[in-house]
Amino acid sequence: MHPALQPFVFERAGIEVRNRCVLAAMTNKQSHESGEISEAEVKWLEARARGGFGMVFTAATHVEADGKGWNGAFATYSDAFLPGMTKTARSIKKHGALALAQLFHGGIRAPEEITGVQPKSASTHSVSPNVTARAMEVHEIHGTLHAFGQAARRCEEAGFDGIELHGAHGYLISQFLGPTSNQRTDAWGGSTEARHRFLSAIVKEVRQHTSPEFLVGVRLSPVQTSTGITLEDAKATAKACLGWELDFLHLSCWDINEEGTLDQRTQRYTEWFAEWVNGKLPLITTGAIWTAEDAEHGLRQGADFIGVARAGIGHHNWPSYLTEGALEPARPPFSTDHLENQALSPVFIDYMRRWQNFVLED
Repeated sequence: MHPALQPFVFERAGIEVRNRCVLAAMTNKQSHESGEISEAEVKWLEARARGGFGMVFTAATHVEADGKGWNGAFATYSDAFLPGMTKTARSIKKHGALALAQLFHGGIRAPEEITGVQPKSASTHSVSPNVTARAMEVHEIHGTLHAFGQAARRCEEAGFDGIELHGAHGYLISQFLGPTSNQRTDAWGGSTEARHRFLSAIVKEVRQHTSPEFLVGVRLSPVQTSTGITLEDAKATAKACLGWELDFLHLSCWDINEEGTLDQRTQRYTEWFAEWVNGKLPLITTGAIWTAEDAEHGLRQGADFIGVARAGIGHHNWPSYLTEGALEPARPPFSTDHLENQALSPVFIDYMRRWQNFVLED
């Protein structure tokens, strides 16, 4: 049996997952502008659970109205969204997968043309001549911490098995972690430890509003240009995570073969993170994984779980390609008919046209 098809037990929570195959959280813009999750989104996620993934993550869902990062995102900032959230969790779990929601706030990446307000962030900074965030007041920081805790509480009430805090890709948590984006001089910035305080406080807030059996993890980028996060910063954050009440760490690579150099040593990012957590925290790695060989390679690098994104879009049953004697999964470009058969809506298919050569043009 392929090692990624072996079950795994999250020791702290005592929860078993049927295999190490993870559908990573992905933007797809399928939901309603009101923040309600759509039938198309539920259908897409349920198909991956039915297809054999052990853990199915939702797309990033914003915990405050001003944290919305794109049109077609679904929200978790109000109890009004609980019915849709409940339907989503049930649809995933009835097929034997664990259901997890990815919680985030866009920060500077929550456009004013979408939210109607100037973006807020750790500090005043810009990502382009036309986009500048204002620094959050301390009371706003506490408000956002509360929002993360309440969103997690809603997720558990809806039946999700856990949540992932999105600290990667330059969103608000990453903006607090980064030395370039966080120029604060109070308790929430400055030193490396102070830049960790926002994420640490979110974890504590989430734990105060959820049960001990609820899974909580963090997704991180190994490096992040817009926030100034270096591999040295990533090391400090990964080690800090070991002291928090977390169940997993999710490393977001664009390619698991990408390498980084630190202390005059060069190795793959997954190998770095595996070294830092040293078996003390389950590790998910994601990035350009398609084949059984790719998945095994990620596990050999030290990961406990294999996350896929584009392969999971193209193949709702991607874990079946890890069974002995299975053919390699087809790669893009995919026809519209194929993607529709994989439970993608026209909106999602159109979004995937942004990825070069992913959708076969008729």
